[in-house]
Amino acid sequence: MSTAATSFPERSAAEVADIVLTPEAAAPEVLARRARQRRQMYIGQVASYSLGAFVLLLYAYDGAVHMNVPSLFWVGGLLIIGIFAVMSEAGVGDKHTDHYLTVFQISAHMALQFVFLVSVPAIGIAFVSVLFLIFAFGTLRMTSAQAMLTWAIATIALAAVFLGSDLPIGMPVATRLQRIASMLCFVLVIGQCAFLGLFGATLRKILYRRSIELKAAYQRIEELAELDELTGSYNRRCIMRLLDAEVEKSRQASAPCAIALIDLDWFKRINDAHGHPVGDEVLRTFAITIFANIRPDDHFGRYGGEEFLLLLPGIANEAASRMLDRLRGIVAELDWSAFSPGMRVTISAGVVTLRDNDTADTFLARADSALYSAKAQGRNRIAMS
Repeated sequence: MSTAATSFPERSAAEVADIVLTPEAAAPEVLARRARQRRQMYIGQVASYSLGAFVLLLYAYDGAVHMNVPSLFWVGGLLIIGIFAVMSEAGVGDKHTDHYLTVFQISAHMALQFVFLVSVPAIGIAFVSVLFLIFAFGTLRMTSAQAMLTWAIATIALAAVFLGSDLPIGMPVATRLQRIASMLCFVLVIGQCAFLGLFGATLRKILYRRSIELKAAYQRIEELAELDELTGSYNRRCIMRLLDAEVEKSRQASAPCAIALIDLDWFKRINDAHGHPVGDEVLRTFAITIFANIRPDDHFGRYGGEEFLLLLPGIANEAASRMLDRLRGIVAELDWSAFSPGMRVTISAGVVTLRDNDTADTFLARADSALYSAKAQGRNRIAMS
């Protein structure tokens, strides 16, 4: 015996996974994909009811049931499918979170099985076995609440049939043809359950891959949210957060920590003389140069405009000054003529070491004061405070 609860897993599992991860405001292409999935499912349901009707036809041919039973079963199944297909094409399902209307479909197909169970109890076990397949389908899409609801409905109906009546529910095996038909009932149900199991396994694999991809994408988004779009260094919000963290870490470990506030000398003149695109390239080249010449534990971020903040954990006093002077020399010696003949770029920096009474704000204020001193002394130099 077959049921109307099958679909084509290998062809649609990838699309199902995509839809599971799609927001409620579905794009037109997503809605079209959903409709295509439902059509595939309805085709599977028609095939499933056709197989079930064929088994009933064997019973009817042997005389176990009336000849009208197979056709009525097939027409009843197609009527249910047709109703939901029309609703699908009208977009009714797309207005709900569960665009398959799973609970309604399961309830309708269960109702049909119970109608035939009561009407033809001589082969009632065939219709009861189909309930397992219906629920196997439903578990792929139902929430816990939906599963409990449909289970309760099925329980009440089964109790009414088995406990509230004396119907002779059975499975005829008196003749060879009846045995073949009875065997086919279970073979088809088991086969379709296995088919749905493969669907679920395929879907789980795809969702697992999607979860990994989403995790990587989310991590990339977090990284981009911390980076300055132009230079690739940390943005101001991130570098200030790192400054707070380094100050706290240094206090807890009683370790030295230094920072440097760096400014590109006469950068406004570069923009005015050569244009903002050239100025942007200068900032990028400067940032790349700094990244290539600092330690892995150091943090470098754009503080604002042409000002950058360099965090130097574990370094203090003259070591920090020497490091910044080395960076100053590297930047000054770069060949900037590729951007414009005769171009020269230098930096000034204010370097300070963390004091016991410093907060992140006072720490940064002292670095800014040292930078101002470096500029006042003629630029292209390092000043300490």
